[in-house]
Amino acid sequence: MATYVTDGGLETDLIFHHGLDLPEFAAFPLLDDADGRWLLTRYYDAYAEIAAKARVGLTLDAPTWRANWDWAAKVGYADPVALDRINRVAIEFLQGLRERYRSEFGLADVKVGGLHGPRGDGYVSSGDAEPDEAADYHAAQVRSAAAAGADQVTVLTMTGAGEAIGFVRAVRDAGLPAAVGFTVETDGRLPDGTHLRDAIARVDAEEAPDYYLVNCAHPTHVAPALADGEADGEWLGRIHGLRPNASRMSHAELDEAPELDEGNPEELAGGVDDLRAALPNLRIVGGCCGTDSRHVAALWGV
Repeated sequence: MATYVTDGGLETDLIFHHGLDLPEFAAFPLLDDADGRWLLTRYYDAYAEIAAKARVGLTLDAPTWRANWDWAAKVGYADPVALDRINRVAIEFLQGLRERYRSEFGLADVKVGGLHGPRGDGYVSSGDAEPDEAADYHAAQVRSAAAAGADQVTVLTMTGAGEAIGFVRAVRDAGLPAAVGFTVETDGRLPDGTHLRDAIARVDAEEAPDYYLVNCAHPTHVAPALADGEADGEWLGRIHGLRPNASRMSHAELDEAPELDEGNPEELAGGVDDLRAALPNLRIVGGCCGTDSRHVAALWGV
């Protein structure tokens, strides 16, 4: 089974390390600015270097976590044509990087993926979404990625199973592989209180994705969910990816934090190593909030 480096906390890296103002935590408008594209290029280059050093593949996820109807409208992309364009541009931008990484870094296996975020906040549950309504909501962004030639589509920071089911339906309608990333609180449960095991079981029963990830949670927050599931651990094999936060703080604490908690890259790597025994199919490793290329390099031991 092929293994892949993926990137870290794009938005927190750009805000706290590069001084950017990203209203609504939206990075995709940078694609419409020459300086923004330069920053994104440098950002992704760092992860290509890690993949080359680790001698593994690379998954490039588009900077489109906020490029859905509700969030994009808040940053000036309310027009459907403009939103379709920027989602396509994001994929085409990464495809150009892929060609350069193949020639300059010798990376033969580079996946380019569309990236979705939740309709709601990402840290707070807004209730159980109706799957068909969620499918309709995510469909346009999925179609844009598919039309641009994305290899797959991933959603990160899902807070409940209903929206995840709808997302997978939308991706399947477009004929692409789908990956679902759930986030968990400090007790290992989703923000809506669902056990990670139960959320995966429900989605698999109704509209199974190709695999799952857990993101936007420190390894010590993920551990309780995995430990609770060891007695019936087949579901653990459905988790192929981890994108942890650098900080041990809860989502509520991170929301209120005035400064970035970068944690410790080596400690974070040790925490992920502690989870590997419970995750037999773990093959995609990167970071989320508070992480950058230093953390992901530590996760890969390079």
